[in-house]
Amino acid sequence: MIITCPNCNKQFKIDNSLIPDEGRDLQCGSCNQVWFYKIEEENNKVLKLNEEIISKDIEIKDKNKKEKIEEKNQPSEQINNEINNKKKEKISENQKNKTTSKNTDNKGSKFFSYLIVFIISLVALIILLDTLKTPLINVLPGLEIILFNLFESLQDIKLFIIDLI
Repeated sequence: MIITCPNCNKQFKIDNSLIPDEGRDLQCGSCNQVWFYKIEEENNKVLKLNEEIISKDIEIKDKNKKEKIEEKNQPSEQINNEINNKKKEKISENQKNKTTSKNTDNKGSKFFSYLIVFIISLVALIILLDTLKTPLINVLPGLEIILFNLFESLQDIKLFIIDLI
């Protein structure tokens, strides 16, 4: 049985055999309140039946039954037409959603495609400059410092990326 402390409303689960018929003093383990408890106290509570709730439930059930009977009496053609219209609406909504998602996917994929092409082109230009470094320095002597700084910057970027990984 479950007993509730009258002071702090904490509930305790107690075996029925621990409380005799004449009752006994109990002490709350939470707030240390002591009170006399008899098993008959719980049995004296009067249960009341709320007739208003029951009558409302019956009325609602009756309305639901009437609505179901009316739906069954409708011609099957109208029901089939409604179902077909709903299916068509869902299909058109799905197609619209697919086209909008494809458009956003295409924009994102185009951006990444251009980014990849740019990176590959940049790497190809650097390899070409490294390969032709000596002839270019002979033709343009001031280019040696620029190329050296470029390669050092690339080396720093490479080390930075390796540290990130």
